[in-house]
Amino acid sequence: MLKIIWIILSLVLIGLIFLRTPQNQGLASFSTKSNLLGSPSSAEQFLNNLTIVLMILYFSFAIYLNLVS
Repeated sequence: MLKIIWIILSLVLIGLIFLRTPQNQGLASFSTKSNLLGSPSSAEQFLNNLTIVLMILYFSFAIYLNLVS
């Protein structure tokens, strides 16, 4: 069960990292004009915090699964 959660978590992290808009490049001007998630800075801060939390969970699962097996 934990391996399934770990695999899903890794896929979500990969998707989240690839879907982020680049800083000061092509889509950055579009992201500053969109108000779907509130202000761009608060949405970016939320995505940064979410990425950090998911990375900590991912590495915790990886360490635990490595110690158990």
